[in-house]
Amino acid sequence: MPTYVTLLSWTDQGIRNYKDTAKRAETFGSAVQKLGAKLLSIYWTVGPYDVVAIVEAPDDETATAALLQLGGVGNVRSTTLRAFGREEMERIIDKAAG
Repeated sequence: MPTYVTLLSWTDQGIRNYKDTAKRAETFGSAVQKLGAKLLSIYWTVGPYDVVAIVEAPDDETATAALLQLGGVGNVRSTTLRAFGREEMERIIDKAAG
């Protein structure tokens, strides 16, 4: 399944509700699972982003739906990166090389 790295920044609402962040992460994991995806890991970070989530989803549409649900709650804004594992990258290189 494709992997997505999501960089999350708390909104004003999200920082006011920081005490609930672990519970919100659990809720996000359950919501993602209902869509057929999986929250692989989540990290709270120091720096320009407050949280980093690693998600597997069957396709871009499912990943986007999960992140729209998350953003719609109003606690975070997200930037998502499609990540490629080693085997995927080797296939990409083979295609590029012809």
